[in-house]
Amino acid sequence: MTRKDSFAPAIYVVFLMVPIYWLIVMSFKTNAEIGSGLTLIPQNPTLENYQFIFGDPDWYWGYVNAIIYVLMNVVISIFVAVPAAYAFSRYRFFGDRYLFFGFLAFRMLAPAILLIPFVQIFAQLDLIDTHIAVAIAHCFFNVPIAIWILEGFISSVPRQIDETAKMDGYGMMRFFARILLPQIAPGIAVTAFFCFMFSWVELLLANALTTVHAKPIGGIMSRAGGLLFGNLSLLSAASVLALIPGVILIIFVKNHLARGFSMGQVS
Repeated sequence: MTRKDSFAPAIYVVFLMVPIYWLIVMSFKTNAEIGSGLTLIPQNPTLENYQFIFGDPDWYWGYVNAIIYVLMNVVISIFVAVPAAYAFSRYRFFGDRYLFFGFLAFRMLAPAILLIPFVQIFAQLDLIDTHIAVAIAHCFFNVPIAIWILEGFISSVPRQIDETAKMDGYGMMRFFARILLPQIAPGIAVTAFFCFMFSWVELLLANALTTVHAKPIGGIMSRAGGLLFGNLSLLSAASVLALIPGVILIIFVKNHLARGFSMGQVS
């Protein structure tokens, strides 16, 4: 790569980091300091905003609630998608290809389209304001893409491994746990990454299906933005904290992510 070729990516990285830097700077300011003018470096850095968030259960439980239903969604999506993807990869049945490609149609639906049905269904089931309601609602969008991704990784595993495992007396559950899942670990990491991303940033369904006890941080920030009318420093601190779970996830699965994306299964 020449110096000229590396110039454009460098500009792009700087462009992406500007909003993050702005959030971090604003989070260490007071609202009064922000009102006095925009400065790239806080004159008197303060942890007041972070102390307020960690000292108020209404705020820090928003992160806990979001993490709970996101993890539930990731686990359920992968648990459902692995056997489904295996079936699409190893067996042929009437309409299998049409059904497989039809899953993408569900993934392309905007959450707003299904907002009213989801609210009515979960209200009838008495699941409004629960983590499982949000997790299941997000599964409607995550399971199709999870099946799509994992089918490609499972198809890359030779069928001879399945046959050898059967000859060695492996049952289906033992085969999945001991042989198949380690083989497709990069694919599971990529799938978990996409499921996490959608569930963590999705706000419309999460906000509509929760009221108090399971309200995510995104809903709390939206409410606070109206009530506090422009408390940019507090909202900036909350936004910085909302970035941390995603960063932690990438750190833990970065090796599998690199292998998964390099295998060319996700475009």
